[in-house]
Amino acid sequence: MTPEEAKTIFKDYFGYIQRKGAKELLKWIDQKGFFEAPASAGHHGAYEGGLAVHSVNVFRRILRISDHEKKKHQEYNIETLAIVSLLHDLCKMDAYTKQEDGTYRASRKFPAGHGEKSVFIILPFMELSEEEILAIRWHMGAYDFCAKGGSYDLNNTFNQSRLAVMLHIADMEATHFDEREEDRQ
Repeated sequence: MTPEEAKTIFKDYFGYIQRKGAKELLKWIDQKGFFEAPASAGHHGAYEGGLAVHSVNVFRRILRISDHEKKKHQEYNIETLAIVSLLHDLCKMDAYTKQEDGTYRASRKFPAGHGEKSVFIILPFMELSEEEILAIRWHMGAYDFCAKGGSYDLNNTFNQSRLAVMLHIADMEATHFDEREEDRQ
């Protein structure tokens, strides 16, 4: 999927989000460069438009997980799945600056944490449920710098919220199955 295709698909999937403020949020992230941003500086999606490609992949992955899990557990509505998967990495919109050689470097703007920063970006535009907040906040799982020995917050979150577990797994699957660098070449 090209970045241009990802932008169109992302906006189509964003249509599942009907909450008050969603349209304003979409317009704002477009203006702030979401669709041009990379997903990382040197790993998956480290190219212009990689963030949109990644977000689309995470949405597709969480739909598969949800379809499998709904046979046994609580079913989440499509709006919630779209919110957490499409918006989980909004924190990356301004996280990287492009260097002269075409690579990206972390910019360290507003270092409020990874998942937390995404939640902070969303909340002025639209409300989130507590479970959506937890899912976005902890989507990095054990890779989050706050998930260190002796802290039970991650474990408590995953015990309380299947949505948080689903988003973490979808994010990992998208990163490590759908976005392998050797597959892009």
